[in-house]
Amino acid sequence: MYLLFLLLSLQAPDATVPGEVSAPYPTVTALALEWKIQGDANLNGVVKVSYRRSGETRWREAMPLRRVPAGSSSGTRPIFHWDNKHSGSIFDLQPGTRYEVRLVLRDPDGRDATRTLSARTRPVPRPPAGAKVRKANPAAIGGACPGEIVLLEAGSYGRFVPGADGEPERPIVYRSTDGKAVFESISLDGRKHVYLENLVIENPGGTAVSMVRAEDCVVRRCRIRATYGVRAARAPGAKNCYVSDNIIDGPTPWTNEAMGANGKNIGEGIQLTGPGNVICFNRVTGFRDCISNMEEENVTEQVSIDIYNNDIYIGADDAIEADFCFHNCRVMRNRITNSFVGLSSQPGLGGPTYFLRNVMYNLTYVPFKLHRGSRGDVIAHNTTVKAGDGMACFSGVPFDHAWFRNNLSIGGPGGGVRWGGYGGGSGMAAKINSHGPNSSFDYDAVGTYQTPFKAMIGKLDFFEVEPHGRRVDMSVFDGVEFPVAPLVPMSPPDLRPRRGSPVVDAGLRIPGINDGFLGKAPDIGAYEAGQPLPWYGPRPEGIDEASPR
Repeated sequence: MYLLFLLLSLQAPDATVPGEVSAPYPTVTALALEWKIQGDANLNGVVKVSYRRSGETRWREAMPLRRVPAGSSSGTRPIFHWDNKHSGSIFDLQPGTRYEVRLVLRDPDGRDATRTLSARTRPVPRPPAGAKVRKANPAAIGGACPGEIVLLEAGSYGRFVPGADGEPERPIVYRSTDGKAVFESISLDGRKHVYLENLVIENPGGTAVSMVRAEDCVVRRCRIRATYGVRAARAPGAKNCYVSDNIIDGPTPWTNEAMGANGKNIGEGIQLTGPGNVICFNRVTGFRDCISNMEEENVTEQVSIDIYNNDIYIGADDAIEADFCFHNCRVMRNRITNSFVGLSSQPGLGGPTYFLRNVMYNLTYVPFKLHRGSRGDVIAHNTTVKAGDGMACFSGVPFDHAWFRNNLSIGGPGGGVRWGGYGGGSGMAAKINSHGPNSSFDYDAVGTYQTPFKAMIGKLDFFEVEPHGRRVDMSVFDGVEFPVAPLVPMSPPDLRPRRGSPVVDAGLRIPGINDGFLGKAPDIGAYEAGQPLPWYGPRPEGIDEASPR
């Protein structure tokens, strides 16, 4: 079989030779899908995706997989390589549910194929009903056993290292009911199935929670004040961990001097490497990078990572740094206010890296940092309002295999100010400096506030590249103030489109991404007019992904 596979790949380089299909590292609400192939040198193979819950008869359509040609990074330490494949995700699934997935490959050059597989999302991590509850105080916190909830009395617990692992479906839970159990730091290094809930962790000069080698651990509903909030910053990182509903405050202010890679900033709010981690519904304020992966030699298998519904305020360098994602990192429905860079992929390692339905307001540099030859970024349904250039990416080295759809961006006066030594642009509606030949742009809406309308993608006028692009202005919103003075910290506005505005019903339908649109077609931008806003930051007690929708 292997010889046939090799022979076909050598004889017909444009024809696809199907290989292995996998669904690595399911998360709570998403499945990653990988289909390795040989051939298809002309990149015209397409894989359509449908899925259903086990036991159902009706198939639902999902977003097609992205075509990812084999490649390598450039200028990184070490050099990273990725295979020839189709890759993508199914989004917004039910937790703890088994799904059947059908993949249909079509290649005009021949070798069509169909594959099916079964995969199960992870359940929301919870202690079992009827778990044993044991009270503890600072003098007697040790000795916990799998399946126990250790209910902590008010007090100062100092530095804490749990001494035992939990077990699948029998975690060890350290919980404070009144939020008055205060720690200096907690090390979950090497621990499995250990949960921290409703604790206070204050370590202004260091790390609050360390998670190196942690697996299936949880940090939930904690109040953290530290230079480094929740961290697994070296190999092998953390795996299948869940960081949710926390309030994490850092030391970095919102000043010009603090901005940028060389600014007077410090700290990482949530910084993890490793696969399968979920970072959701947190409020993160005042860090160099508020939520980030690792880079260079500190990277470990950054695949199938979910970052969603976080409320981010003051990121002096990157609000969300999804750098060095291998594939199927999903950055969705985050609200970013007062940040230098909104979303970073520096670089993406083949992809796809998804940036979907994020809202960015009062940025000073760019919404999209696709630098260092990033590959495979999917940028759809994002909304940006910022001083300087709106839909902007100032990469010097071309990014490629990027896909831009249904984004809404407004630029405006930059004031001639350089932020941390970097200029945010002169106020163009769009300024995409350098992209490769396999990138695609369409159905985006761009505009300006108090600056002449000009929009460029590479060296071409915006509308030469985007036949379905739209020109808009601030009237697309209902009473939103443009951030003309970026150093004044702004509160997050309501950036839903005004009913009847040019972005309503003007978007492209993307299966599995915007199925719930209300009109004739999806709206452009992060929001659908007439729908309620998503919840950002910590949810009410008792609400999680498994709650009725």
